[in-house]
Amino acid sequence: MDRAELSITLHRTGDEVVLRLAGEIDMLTAAQLSTVVNEALTEPPPRLVLDLGGVTFCDSQGLGTLVVLSRKASHAQSLLVLTNVGDFLLRVLDITGLRSALMIRNNQSTP
Repeated sequence: MDRAELSITLHRTGDEVVLRLAGEIDMLTAAQLSTVVNEALTEPPPRLVLDLGGVTFCDSQGLGTLVVLSRKASHAQSLLVLTNVGDFLLRVLDITGLRSALMIRNNQSTP
């Protein structure tokens, strides 16, 4: 069985930090995501954006991690925003009722 991979690149732009994720958010990679977000929150930006455009899979551990990180950002006076959320993940968030617990900003103007 292949090891799940998650690559995260960090970009600071003005008043927000953007983390571009590619790969899988699951029980093997959720801690990696938490570590990077916690580091970004040491000096909390007004907005912390998780660009999920490259995410191919997210399990229950990944979903729980997103909710926990959203709460941590809120406690740090930062807003965690998910962007480029794929249709599969939007369906999972709807089914689980977690969509209302997360801030999602998908760009509707994609060609």
